[in-house]
Amino acid sequence: MTNQTQGYHIPENQHGTRLDRFLIGTVEGVSRTYLQKLIRSGEVTVNDKIAKQPSYQLQHGDRVSLTLPAPRPLDTLQAENISLDILHEDSYLIVLNKPAGMLVHPANSVNVGTLVNALLAHCRTDLSGIGGVERPGIVHRLDKDTSGILVVAKTDVVHRELSVQFERHSITRQYVAVICGTPTKTVGTINAQIARSRRDRRRMTTVEIGGRHAVTHYEVLETYPKFALVQLTLETGRLHQIRVHLQHIGHPVVGDTIYGGEQRALNDADTPQLKRAFTQLKRQALHARLLGFVHPVTDENLTFSATIPKDIQQVVDALQIF
Repeated sequence: MTNQTQGYHIPENQHGTRLDRFLIGTVEGVSRTYLQKLIRSGEVTVNDKIAKQPSYQLQHGDRVSLTLPAPRPLDTLQAENISLDILHEDSYLIVLNKPAGMLVHPANSVNVGTLVNALLAHCRTDLSGIGGVERPGIVHRLDKDTSGILVVAKTDVVHRELSVQFERHSITRQYVAVICGTPTKTVGTINAQIARSRRDRRRMTTVEIGGRHAVTHYEVLETYPKFALVQLTLETGRLHQIRVHLQHIGHPVVGDTIYGGEQRALNDADTPQLKRAFTQLKRQALHARLLGFVHPVTDENLTFSATIPKDIQQVVDALQIF
């Protein structure tokens, strides 16, 4: 297959519309996130000039050109018989509990051992193709070292409908985390824009101007000397959002090697049991424990939960005897 280029002339009734919003309403079968990625990678032009931002406001008469890269053949991805913790499966979608340490989809040089590899073995012919063949069925993602619940689409229609729910923030996403320190307020909201760090491209950071709108609600469930167990509810879903927001308020996630939680937790561990639990954790103590959404086909309100994994529970147990 070859790249496909599509062209559009902006009508008067679309004057002032954001570029990404115009495209998501015009291009069928492609998610907003994927379109924004194409814009940032130079695959979209306006009046023959590369569009630099998804937020560009279109003018009446503008000429927009979009190049959709040809997906890699599905055969280049290896199906692997990896055990999946499936919470629900029907003809339209799968809800599963992803373990820590598993990438959701192939990235960089990693093409094996991912959730996509496992899904190809589990239901190769029954996955949505939206987002390219490298991410068949993937509607949203969790960081490699974050465990918890994900929903996977089996059809393009279901993928689009679930994506709309994510974009409208109508899906319930609840996490638990062990954090360094204790917030002053037991209930609060973190509202801080997020952008990629210019110093380290692996990291995201909070910014005052030019980032993406991001909101996280938190509630302190338990407090311990120098640590706390918190519940977090996402209003938006940006890359590394919870980890960045918690670092922003001075309470990074225990074990987080990128955002300062690993070394701080080890420095504040005042008992052998706690230091051992932190050392054995080997990842950030963050778990997506609840996901709720409306089934795109049956209209049922569905809610799924997954208990805290053993490695995080061992940290909680050690904190309780701190």
